[in-house]
Amino acid sequence: MRKLTVLCLTGLFILAFGIANAQDKLEFKASGFIDAQTMWSKNTPDANAGAGIYGVVPAVNQFGGNAYNRITSYLESRCRLKFDAVMSKSLSGTLLFEFDAEPWGNPPGGNTGKISDRGAFGYWGGDRAALEVKNIYIDWGVPSIPVPVSVRVGLQTLAIRPNLFLLTDGMAVNTSVNLDPVSLQMFWAKAVEGKYEAADDSDVYGIHAKAKVGTMSVGGYGVYYNMNSFPLWNPAPTAGTQRSDMFWFGVYADGKAGPVDLNFDFIYDWGWVKRPGFQVYPKVKYSGWETRIKISFPWEMFDVGAIGMYATGADRYKTSGSGTAGSATAIGTESTKVASFVVPPASEASGAFGEAVVLLGSWVNRGNTGWGTTYNYSSMTRGPAGGLWFGKLYAAVKPTPWYKATFQVLYVGDTTKHGNTFGTAWKYPVAFGGLGIRRDDKEVGWEFDLIHEIAIYKNLKYNIGMGYVFAGKGMEFGYTDPVSGFLVNNKPKNPWNVLTSLVYTF
Repeated sequence: MRKLTVLCLTGLFILAFGIANAQDKLEFKASGFIDAQTMWSKNTPDANAGAGIYGVVPAVNQFGGNAYNRITSYLESRCRLKFDAVMSKSLSGTLLFEFDAEPWGNPPGGNTGKISDRGAFGYWGGDRAALEVKNIYIDWGVPSIPVPVSVRVGLQTLAIRPNLFLLTDGMAVNTSVNLDPVSLQMFWAKAVEGKYEAADDSDVYGIHAKAKVGTMSVGGYGVYYNMNSFPLWNPAPTAGTQRSDMFWFGVYADGKAGPVDLNFDFIYDWGWVKRPGFQVYPKVKYSGWETRIKISFPWEMFDVGAIGMYATGADRYKTSGSGTAGSATAIGTESTKVASFVVPPASEASGAFGEAVVLLGSWVNRGNTGWGTTYNYSSMTRGPAGGLWFGKLYAAVKPTPWYKATFQVLYVGDTTKHGNTFGTAWKYPVAFGGLGIRRDDKEVGWEFDLIHEIAIYKNLKYNIGMGYVFAGKGMEFGYTDPVSGFLVNNKPKNPWNVLTSLVYTF
């Protein structure tokens, strides 16, 4: 019914206001980028696909994994190719394709098994079916009305404060209204269709307003995920077995405040996940928040600044790793509450976060590595920041048009209760009786980074990111000794990461 309503409204736009005359000449534009990246690290995991409420580190980087305390190195590449078919200022169509080599030397079948060769154009010998469809949409301006209104229909990128909250691609109808100095965006998107005859769809509704106030740009938004199938597309037996209603509300401000540049965000999430038909623990309640502030002072060739971020963490006594109803917590009880800040299913905010090189992911390699880099395309996840807080100081200098260097230092803390966001250390290891209770630590660690940006040509840049972490107790791991069977704690060697990227844009 909702889908028919949106389509009918779109049709009424056309019937009510008529069809504008299109120009005869079609202008065809192409743009995109090609990159090549290197990763060289110790105890720094890849982006954590399929993550949940906690920042679970892949087993390969935990004690006993084959990369534990070892140096790892590999290369990756990505290409994006965008075509715009422009008929006029009021009418155009866009196709955006993506190709990945993850990593160079992919095995047959790519990174999704034998289903396809997605992400595998790095296969030796080439000839891979590695093309991915990113966007296909139509942009058109509603004619014959005094207020500028534009509509985007199709597979498009939905982005609201993308480094913190929403960055995803999906089928949507997106309407923008320009009432200078205020702009308004409203969208509806289809996440899951399900059965045509059943009310098992998952839909997304959003509204986003922003305005220019003096030297500041201020905005606010609200987004509602009505997920009648949750998790969205997980394999059986969990797919569509639960329901979820989730709301996100946010405000922000960007601009100049006297001599400094200011960025501020506050985001609140609220909702629930239900399992229909159950009388005992039928619901998990969600309620979390995140805030971030950045103050920078640019002066001639220099830029110095500070960033602070805080995001609420979950309680491991009340929250399972999946955050779904009926799932078990760390102490074996039913999960009832998620106090961690979470982002919607399929949001790639972690890839855009870019606040560090080791702990929180880096813009240098598109967020492909990092302890806090989490993704989940079926369920909600803590995103790049849930369960963490940090304070960051940085200083950048650009002595020439072709070179820039940035030094930054971060202190990262843990906000998860009765346990840790990353680490899994036991509170009482074998020396104290071997009780299986997780330790609650507050320090993740100190990170020191140095980033170089080199413009070889105007459209060809080479970036180098180097980071080292002095790990705190929040990055210790508990495990069961395979010989004695006792509970033991172990701390990996301090993590470090060296990243490079060569990027050609066109």
